[in-house]
Formats: sequence, C-alpha cells, structure tokens
Amino acid sequence: MKITQAKFAMSSTSVEGKPARRLPEFAFIGRSNVGKSSLINMLCGNRRLAMTSATPGKTKLVNHFIINDSWYIVDLPGYGFARLPARERKALHDIISDYLSNSLELVMLFVLVDSRHDPQKIDVDFIGELGEHNIPFGIVFTKGDKLGPVALQRQIDRYKQQLLLDWDTLPPCFVSSAETGLGKDEILGYIGQVLDDVREDFK
Repeated sequence: MKITQAKFAMSSTSVEGKPARRLPEFAFIGRSNVGKSSLINMLCGNRRLAMTSATPGKTKLVNHFIINDSWYIVDLPGYGFARLPARERKALHDIISDYLSNSLELVMLFVLVDSRHDPQKIDVDFIGELGEHNIPFGIVFTKGDKLGPVALQRQIDRYKQQLLLDWDTLPPCFVSSAETGLGKDEILGYIGQVLDDVREDFK
C-alpha cells in the first residue's frame, strides 16, 4: 500500500456533517500530544497535511482526508484533556462518541499511545470501551525512536500484559516514529489488507 494522493476533504462536528461520499474510513485517536497529526502526516508523506501543535486539545473537529481518491483517514479529537473546562471536555467527548457510534463507514480505529510511558488508565479504559461496543481497533505505539530497543520492547510488553488482563487476544499492534518513518510500511500494509477485506461492502 502506497499513498500517492492525500487531500483535506472537510471538517465536521457530527456524523451528519461528514463527507457524503461513502468510502472506508480509518480513524486515528489518542491522548493529548501523543503525536497523532504527526503520524498522519508521516503516513501520507506530507508534513503540512494535518495540523500539528504543542497545545493540548488543538484538534476539536473530525477531520477527513481523502486518500488515493478511494478511502479516508479521519483525524479525531483527542481525549483526556484534564486542563480543559468541563464543558469543552464534554463537547469533545460527545463529538468522539457520535463518530464512533454512528459512522457506518468506520472500518478501523487506530489508538495511539506514547511508547515512553507505562500503561495509562485513561487509555486502558478507552480501549475497554471499544471492546464493549465491538469497534475494530489497533494500537500504535508512537515515538518509538525515543527509547532504545530493549526499553521500547519492555514498554510494549507492559502494555500487552495489561491488556491481557481483560482480553483473550491482543489487537494488532504497531510501533511508529514520525521522525524516522518507523512503522509506515507496516501500518499502511495493514490498511491495505483491511481495504481488500471490505472492498465488496463499498461497491
């Protein structure tokens, strides 16, 4: 799988306002400053495609990018912004919930977690909710270039052990770095496999 064309399609605050063209959607989500927009830019080979910022909560809309004129990357707002006012946190929660619950075109959600940190309760709880609602997902360990190989594998193993407390099998897992391109081929290869599996559903 290679991305040869990536264009911003539109932003919305609800499923009703998203692009009308029915194409498979691969959404990306994570906590504040986990590197979501940077990962999307890396996958697409365009550093200016998705807005990046050091300010938590910068993404407050559901952003659709049309890829190869045949599927969408969806940049979702992040979760867990403790410093935001309660009203803004609820608004973001409602936007995320609406998309995950009602987008019939969502075929895969990538949950991004920072590989430098031990499993965070907010991430584990969010992943648990995905399982309860039968939302297909994978996990991307970001900033994989910031740790040595031994320390990186130790952190990944800790996450997997935590997940196996509640899950019989693990979801697909990937390691990425927006700086080095680590994980690009693996993530895009997996997306290509999913696209092959769902092609008939979108004819």
